[in-house]
Amino acid sequence: MSYRRLFIKRVAVVAAMSAATTTLSLSVLVPGAQAQTKTVKVGVLHSLSGTMAISETVLKDVALMTFDEINANGGVMGYKIEPAVVDPASNWPLFAEKARQLLTQDKVAAVFGCWTSVSRKSVLPVFEELNGLLFYPVQYEGEEISKNVFYTGAAPNQQAIPAVEYLMGKEGGGAKRWVLLGTDYVYPRTTNKILRAFLKSKGVADKDIDEKYTPFGHSDYQTIVADIKKFAGGGRTAVVSTINGDSNVPFYKELGNQGLKATDVPVVAFSVGEEELRGVDTKPLVGHLAAWNYFMSLKNPENDAFKKKWAAYAKSKKLAGADKPLTNDPMEATYIGIYMWKHAVEKAKSFDVEKVSAAMGGQTFKAPSGFTAKMDEKNHHLHKPVFIGEIKSDGQFNVVWKTKGPIKAQPWSPFIAGNDKKKDEPALMAEKK
Repeated sequence: MSYRRLFIKRVAVVAAMSAATTTLSLSVLVPGAQAQTKTVKVGVLHSLSGTMAISETVLKDVALMTFDEINANGGVMGYKIEPAVVDPASNWPLFAEKARQLLTQDKVAAVFGCWTSVSRKSVLPVFEELNGLLFYPVQYEGEEISKNVFYTGAAPNQQAIPAVEYLMGKEGGGAKRWVLLGTDYVYPRTTNKILRAFLKSKGVADKDIDEKYTPFGHSDYQTIVADIKKFAGGGRTAVVSTINGDSNVPFYKELGNQGLKATDVPVVAFSVGEEELRGVDTKPLVGHLAAWNYFMSLKNPENDAFKKKWAAYAKSKKLAGADKPLTNDPMEATYIGIYMWKHAVEKAKSFDVEKVSAAMGGQTFKAPSGFTAKMDEKNHHLHKPVFIGEIKSDGQFNVVWKTKGPIKAQPWSPFIAGNDKKKDEPALMAEKK
């Protein structure tokens, strides 16, 4: 070997050793530096097109914001979160296909997603078959527990029942007659089945309950609002709205067109928040209600920080509506769920679904609501506070009623026959104990 070739080889060896030493030094001296070489994939399963995009797109964005925030602070166990974002396009069978893709092809450690119960019901068999982990961030009808799902939105006793009790009481106007108006799918129908049974237990007759449904994407509410006005002529009436998606915009516009004011017939909504009111003239809607576990208008240090982070993120990413950044309940539930998953992974020291699920029970998080949310030790649902807010002219909500603290979720409503015999924990977990 020539002197020149030997010299070049020695230089290469020294350079390689120097590079290895530098890499080792960086991983020791700079916490989280090694994390850049390790990644964990996490799925985001939200409709970015179709009728539900009005509500779900922002949940994708807040998930990405939260991943960025976690990555900037060293990731999860030193792993950088790599998001796998899919668009099931408000197409319920497509949700199942996309869920399978995330679990089998992308091999994600967890999925954050779904809004409607029909989308959740569509993906549930996939998560149970493949033993995936879904975090579901929206209020729903209950009547479900799965070892593969953590529910970070409200059960009926954390939203629907308190809202109706409020409207029945003196403070809420003492409603005697009820219009149960919803989109035609499982969440509104099951919620209204629970509410009808609850109202009957309070002595409300069938003739004083009017139940109506419209399809997804329905836009003509002229006749329905006229019918509500006519029904309200029979006595003090309130409307419980479980309308979902972009149909809320024409419904609320029609309330304004026909002059149906909150002082005449109050409407309480379970799927309308700050984001859904963005495209509506809210001045005629002042005083109508929504029941949630969080409102943007809440004043506390956690919420101030959450809103500030979101505003900065929306501006930096040039998101739609960044000039008027809004936060809402499902965004908070998404944020809570992601951080609880991170803490459970770190407690379990593993991304393994069984170990993470076991570590989720009892997880707590000081939420933007100002309360500490807790994942129940058994039933995979959060303990959450309940707020009822009145719509203000600026599209925000003024809180008129709230619980003293977090309420434990009841997945199985006591107002549905036979539920008293059902276990308040996933079946497989119950069998293991």
